[in-house]
Amino acid sequence: MPSRPIRARVGRWDIKGAIPLQREPAPSAQPELSSGDHQGPIGALEDLILARLDDDKAQDVVLIDLKGKSPVADAMVVASGRSQRHVSAMADHLLRALKEAGYGKCRVEGLPHADWVLIDTGDVIIHLFRPEVRAFYNIEKIWSVETGGHRAAN
Repeated sequence: MPSRPIRARVGRWDIKGAIPLQREPAPSAQPELSSGDHQGPIGALEDLILARLDDDKAQDVVLIDLKGKSPVADAMVVASGRSQRHVSAMADHLLRALKEAGYGKCRVEGLPHADWVLIDTGDVIIHLFRPEVRAFYNIEKIWSVETGGHRAAN
């Protein structure tokens, strides 16, 4: 039986493709996702990360589903900040939110320079870039797979 791509909405995130979404009305006006569609510890961690990045005005946020594609992690989040200071602040806020939510101490690389900050939570890897550095490395292309396991925001 051929598998159909899943399509659901979580706030402004579209779970089907890696196409950035247009700005929409406030989340309170969005239809709620049923409780069985997006649950579990990984889904909660992804939602926490995406919500924190949205609060910090991250740009071009993309979540890539790595389940079955890599033993390293279950998901990867890639986002951009406007400057080194913005990237550094997003990383700091994200680390605080993860610690407060009980996800323990995450491994961090690149925070002093804040051109490219990598946060490894174990199940989800987060890459925060300045736009120029993100365009140069283009890691979304490395992990792009024709199965359509991407989720985008903004």
